[in-house]
Amino acid sequence: DIFYMNVMASGVVPQVAAIMGPCAGGAVYSPALMDFVIMVRRTSFLFITGPRVVRAAIGEIVDEFQLGGADVHATRSGQADFVAEDDREAVDIIKRLLSYLPSNNMEDPPVVRTSDPPDRPVPELDEVVPDDPNAPYDMYKVVEGVLDLGTFLEVKAQWARNAITGFGRLSGRVVCVVANQPNYLAGVLDIDSSDKIAEHVRFCDAFNVPILTFVDVPGYMPGTKQEHGGIIRHGAKVLYAYSEATVPKLTVIVRKAYGGAYIAMGSRHLGADFVVAWPTAEVAVMSPEGAAEIIWRRELEAVKDPQERAKLLAKFTEEYRSKFANPYVAASRGYVDAVIQPRDTRRVLAKALDMLSTKREVRVWVPPKKHGLMPV
Repeated sequence: DIFYMNVMASGVVPQVAAIMGPCAGGAVYSPALMDFVIMVRRTSFLFITGPRVVRAAIGEIVDEFQLGGADVHATRSGQADFVAEDDREAVDIIKRLLSYLPSNNMEDPPVVRTSDPPDRPVPELDEVVPDDPNAPYDMYKVVEGVLDLGTFLEVKAQWARNAITGFGRLSGRVVCVVANQPNYLAGVLDIDSSDKIAEHVRFCDAFNVPILTFVDVPGYMPGTKQEHGGIIRHGAKVLYAYSEATVPKLTVIVRKAYGGAYIAMGSRHLGADFVVAWPTAEVAVMSPEGAAEIIWRRELEAVKDPQERAKLLAKFTEEYRSKFANPYVAASRGYVDAVIQPRDTRRVLAKALDMLSTKREVRVWVPPKKHGLMPV
């Protein structure tokens, strides 16, 4: 009956599980069906079959924490959303998490007064993105610079670190944060990060939390490991989650926005209500260098000297970037509402969020159905 009630409550009330000790066997499915799991380091573990059964069945020797400890589920399986050092910290995490959430799906998230002005300029954002389009930087600086000071609460911080998910406040209003992290795997979308983003977006949509997305994505992770692991199916979850969401959707294109990964990350094509881009944004079907190699292939092949070919490729790459990949082209086609200076991002988003706070989307054009079928 517990599992059934977990499912019946899903999307109706937020469900949070605190694992403070052993949780094994069939009991693990109750927290697995909940929205958030907090595990306590050094005292909690979560697994279906314990070490003795594992050893008897397949001869593998592990202890409880190697098999299903807090660090394992926080970094490897993605089952743990938060890790606490002790029970008291676990309770504190739950209290903070619940402060961002409504009591049920019929309510809006709580709005609080803030001393952080919504029109506060953030000049340090002007220097965040490097001049080299391939150089990494820390997206946390962007997220924390835009949100109300000290309000960002990250979810699944140690798992799929090429994506950032969490909650924060903007002008006192709760927002769901989704971002690519160029500091880790260049911010690409892979199997785990796709699952992480899709799960967070669907939760926030279920509980009326506006979605704020920061985009710097070069594409999907290539290679046989990802393809054989089902990157197509997992990547489709992100597209489904954003398309399904009816809450206000605001998107900031910080730098790279390439191909299908750009579309998946809360783009106008998936129903984003408000999209802005920084001057550093590159919106294109692929990277400028990749496009230049295809468009000017014959010219490049005609040059035999490797150094001269590299110089010519750099020239063609810059030509493609300036003509086709800049944000003003995207704005002229309606994919972007405005190109803004980074320092103005907080002010612009706060104003847009206030404008969208009464949004109610009823999709009367969608044929009646029992429920959609998200790729799983």
